[in-house]
Amino acid sequence: MRLSVIGTGYLGATHAACMAQLGHEVVGIDADPAKVAALAAGQVPFFEPGLPEVLQQALASGRLSFTTDVSAAAGAEVHFICVGTPQRASSYAADMGQVWSAVEALVPHAAAGSLVVGKSTVPVGTAAQMRDRFAQSGAHVAWNPEFLREGHAVQDTLHPDRLVIGVESAEDEQTLRTVYRALLDDGVPMLVADFATAELVKVSANAFLATKISFINAMSEVCEATGADVTLLAEAIGMDPRIGSSFLRAGLGFGGGCLPKDIRAFMARAGELGVDQALTFLREVDEINQRRRSRTVDMAREAVGGRLRDKRVAVWGAAFKPDSDDVRDSPALHVAAALHTEGADVIVHDPRAMDNARELFSHLVYADTALDAARDADVLLLLTEWRDYVDIDPAAVAEVVTERHVIDARNALDPVRWRAAGWTYRGLGRPSA
Repeated sequence: MRLSVIGTGYLGATHAACMAQLGHEVVGIDADPAKVAALAAGQVPFFEPGLPEVLQQALASGRLSFTTDVSAAAGAEVHFICVGTPQRASSYAADMGQVWSAVEALVPHAAAGSLVVGKSTVPVGTAAQMRDRFAQSGAHVAWNPEFLREGHAVQDTLHPDRLVIGVESAEDEQTLRTVYRALLDDGVPMLVADFATAELVKVSANAFLATKISFINAMSEVCEATGADVTLLAEAIGMDPRIGSSFLRAGLGFGGGCLPKDIRAFMARAGELGVDQALTFLREVDEINQRRRSRTVDMAREAVGGRLRDKRVAVWGAAFKPDSDDVRDSPALHVAAALHTEGADVIVHDPRAMDNARELFSHLVYADTALDAARDADVLLLLTEWRDYVDIDPAAVAEVVTERHVIDARNALDPVRWRAAGWTYRGLGRPSA
């Protein structure tokens, strides 16, 4: 089929390349000329394992192109809207500016009978508003939420655990079945729903995951007060099949461009619908998540004698999670900035996210290697659990620091191994000895 993808950020670029990989003719459209030029040259402007190869193969096949000209969408049978919905600066609500700009740009080029498919994470009710806007052109609307995990986006697009579509007719359902025929033939289940349910799936899933993460981090606070070990606690309760072990890893908490802003936008939308009490628990979920950041700063301060001013602090990690260069709402950088505010000399290293971190936190100092960041440090903080840090030899790191204090804010290091190398090891929610 002929497809257009409006928005070529993390979601759009991945979706466009993968749809071309499935055999469709795809044009990716974006208002950013630099981004379009990079993608057209086979260069992914962010770090995502496996995507450069898929992008280059799709370009070489001739089935994928990129442009800033929205009129290139004319003639496409299906249009995917994949733009961002960040949090508003003035409230918890989602900023829908990019979505409605994309809609207005697409209206003149969406032919009668074509299908406009929203993939962005939006407040429930958006699809119905879009349907009304496209009604005069005769284009139909559907909703197809994305479930991408950064670091696994290609896998999650080409081999998802489920597809969800919100449609209003059997014709539109069949169109999306045609788009995803290769996935359906591979046994991927498809759930067909109404608009509102399809819109709620992504935010509901993110709210549940955020709640599970904050639950184990709340237990981490209790463990710190009692001397219990949250990693063993998580292992024990995770053996219960009703609970499961996924997302029960206590630590610094969640960040990134989805979970924090999605749960806040969900709360805001619930308030608009008059059911705000149904989601008040998400406020505490958010607050628990923020407290883990403050607790990490407290532990660093305690490690250096109660005062951070003029202490040298090594920070390993800037991305909000490993296998990503995304620093949006990064817990690691939030902690690094807080340490700097208290007068510490903060040296940051990350395998992939250094350039993005510098753009947002130019006042911090950045090192080229993990050992350079640790050199002469009074305390070392692991804030993003990159494999590079987990596998590093603690004895080698011990040779370059001033004091052997390590704060494992992700509970990713081996305490026995680090203590054997002479380090004072502390992890969130774990006994100090």
